[in-house]
Amino acid sequence: MRKNYLVLFVLMLCLNSLSAQSLAYLKEPTFKEGEKLTYKLRYGVISAATGVLSVNKSQLQFSNKNVYHLNAFGQTSSAFSIFYTVKNKYDSYIDGNTYQPYLYLEDIKEGKYTRKEYATFDHKAQTVNGAKGSFKSKNPQTFDLLSAYYFSRNLDLSSLKVDDSFKLTYFLNDEIGEFKVTYVGTEDIKTSLGTLNCIKLSPEIKPGRIFKKDSKLYLWVTNDGNRIPVKAQVEILIGSITMELVKAEGLKYELGKKVSYSK
Repeated sequence: MRKNYLVLFVLMLCLNSLSAQSLAYLKEPTFKEGEKLTYKLRYGVISAATGVLSVNKSQLQFSNKNVYHLNAFGQTSSAFSIFYTVKNKYDSYIDGNTYQPYLYLEDIKEGKYTRKEYATFDHKAQTVNGAKGSFKSKNPQTFDLLSAYYFSRNLDLSSLKVDDSFKLTYFLNDEIGEFKVTYVGTEDIKTSLGTLNCIKLSPEIKPGRIFKKDSKLYLWVTNDGNRIPVKAQVEILIGSITMELVKAEGLKYELGKKVSYSK
């Protein structure tokens, strides 16, 4: 993963993963059209970036008429842009029944680096056709960066116990990869929207030029009907990065209200 993807990686850290077997998911989505989530990303005490995730009705037609258009937009704050400028846009069109993607679009502007991606997914053939060719997946459930996040929100976590883990599969940077997510437990977290009971997860990260050898990435997701990430935190080689939810609009369920699939 390029260093330049750090902002969006942390913003959507619950995103990617893969397993040789299909993962069980909820039949009714935890989100609905009109949902909009706004996040702030801090590098130490500096406000580094903002990000917005939204669920829209698809204007494109696919084999299934039940399709969601997912959109994510992230950019560095004016203060942080003095050091480095990021302005990224992601779009994913997913099956409303399986949450798997049909089409993924990516428009990346990070400093002098730019990149555009147009990828289509053939889940029967287990292939992804991107700008640089066709890629074969070993998993029948393969996601892009954005659809993986929304699929993760709909995973059936009912049987998970503390220290249990699962894997998800993703297509990113012209390759198909996987990583593990560990269930840590539940915890009450203070947010700008109030104190919320959350599911605590620890997605796998690899040490290198960004992360320390013993760095841990933690993600807190509401233990309610919505399953929205409210906080994420990770230490890097110099300092730490924290993501926090600052605004939630158009939620399917009342924020904090537990449902049948809550832990």
